[in-house]
Amino acid sequence: MPQYVPAFTFTENALRIRQFLYEFCCAHGYAPDLRAVHEATGLARREIIQAYRQLDLGGMIVVDHTTQNLNLLKVLPFTSFPSQVRLVLDGRFHAYLGCAMESVACSKMPPFAGKELRLESFCACCLAPVSVRTKDGEILSAEPASVLIHVSAVPWEWNAVDFFTMCDSMNYVLDADHALNYEKAVARRGVLFTFEQARGLVAGVANNRMWDYHWPAGGSNPERTIEAIRALGVDMSNWGL
Repeated sequence: MPQYVPAFTFTENALRIRQFLYEFCCAHGYAPDLRAVHEATGLARREIIQAYRQLDLGGMIVVDHTTQNLNLLKVLPFTSFPSQVRLVLDGRFHAYLGCAMESVACSKMPPFAGKELRLESFCACCLAPVSVRTKDGEILSAEPASVLIHVSAVPWEWNAVDFFTMCDSMNYVLDADHALNYEKAVARRGVLFTFEQARGLVAGVANNRMWDYHWPAGGSNPERTIEAIRALGVDMSNWGL
């Protein structure tokens, strides 16, 4: 979803498909193919493709527009390729999640209600293991307890074209010292979020995804995002803000 997309209303086809994508990914840990979507909704190929384009523009999924099948790369919060965060459910690997920030909202999705999820990741600096327990949108514990979320892309770069730059920049670090070492390694400054600040940033998503069938397209606005981060008390001085 690029920045500054004007508000628009999803068609009923797009809403039906979005609901099915969420349910399928929560159940299976990966995105469905076109046939599975067709069998679940009764929609024809062109109807599915056009709905995918809407959902991509509205920031709900990411598709490969260069492919005839509009291959699903992300059904947020799930991703179709190995990422920084693995979701463990009932003691087994379930899915890859988009990024450290996105993972904080995952357990709030209705199919996971009452279930404890484990987020398995690593420190961006030294690759030491990080494990986070979450349930119903709450963080139960983190190992080690000093873990923070480091974001090395300024909101002016988020969703400039799609979610990839933003998601790639959001990683766990063991602590502030490891964050600094990571910044030196990638030659980029970043800011640090506590889990409570991260929950505040993703609250709008967590409280609406799958809870509101008619949840509208989000839109990407850097100015609004910066103000929201500032309101959370995050130190943005490394971004020059």
